[in-house]
Amino acid sequence: MAANIESTPKSVQEMAVNGQDPPEKYFYKGSDLDIDAPVPLINVSVIDICLLTYPSTRPQELHKLRSALTYWGCFQVVNHGMTNSFLDQVREAAKNFFALPIEEKKKYSRESDSIEGYGNDMVVSENQTLDWTDRLYLTFTPQHQRQLKFWPQNPPAFREILQEYFVKSQEINEIVLKAMASSLNLEENCFLEQYGEAEGALMTARFNYYPPCPRPNRILGVKPHADASAITILLQDKQVEGLQFLNGNHWFKVPIIPQALLINAGDQIEIMSNGIFKSPVHRVVTNSEKDRITLAVFCIPNSDKEIKPVDALIDESRPRLYNNVKDYVSLYFQYYQLGKRPIEGAKI
Repeated sequence: MAANIESTPKSVQEMAVNGQDPPEKYFYKGSDLDIDAPVPLINVSVIDICLLTYPSTRPQELHKLRSALTYWGCFQVVNHGMTNSFLDQVREAAKNFFALPIEEKKKYSRESDSIEGYGNDMVVSENQTLDWTDRLYLTFTPQHQRQLKFWPQNPPAFREILQEYFVKSQEINEIVLKAMASSLNLEENCFLEQYGEAEGALMTARFNYYPPCPRPNRILGVKPHADASAITILLQDKQVEGLQFLNGNHWFKVPIIPQALLINAGDQIEIMSNGIFKSPVHRVVTNSEKDRITLAVFCIPNSDKEIKPVDALIDESRPRLYNNVKDYVSLYFQYYQLGKRPIEGAKI
């Protein structure tokens, strides 16, 4: 990865609190911004994990899952093993962290050559457009990569809550990857085998804080991108919308279901499924009145594993679309910051 052009910019939270006019580097340059255009809601399928376990209801849920991932690349999941009250605890812990004084948060600041810790965009290009968001980025697995110095001790319950959330997310990841394979009439472990053992795979959390933005018609919370993961599990803000998915040439906003988790396919599952499942391009829009907090957990295959289209999904009618890839995430962030899609490099 290229060396940083500059150190971490001032937090957007500080700029918002001070009423500061955002610098030009936050203004999105793409021609597809068009925030004023009407954005319809996605009719996202809601998958009930309990119904996946019963023979009588499983086929219908698998059909819904396949349809959702083929068309939208995402779905909402309920009965996922986390209670509403626990999800509220997670949201509250995140809210309390971002409400801390800036000097307290800076104890967990990321280093200039790393994304882990508290901060915002790593600057790799002078022409880079910055996102209107502050983040806390943490690694859960592999265990030896976990850096507890970045795990906040304030608020006091933060670490304990996050640990439980990660463990539950691992369970959901396994269930979902098996269901994805079954929905394509594949052996249920075939995606998991490429993903690798849970402790060897990379699982990271990114808490996102989007303060009110003075120029929501020109600035994005997160610029358009797709994820490098196999799947991404998102806990949305309970009240404030902001996430939008691209389908065709149109943006669609994601509805909030407070007790649900939103799951989207990442580039690596698109490769494994030989392009049947879509890794959707998505963005986060800002607003001038309300802050918004979300938590994304990225489930990323073991970097030692080679990712490739499953043989059973390749035939004359659907030729192989992707090359084998290894440690896909290593180049991802550089591509992302430059506004490019790394999956293009994997296509045959």
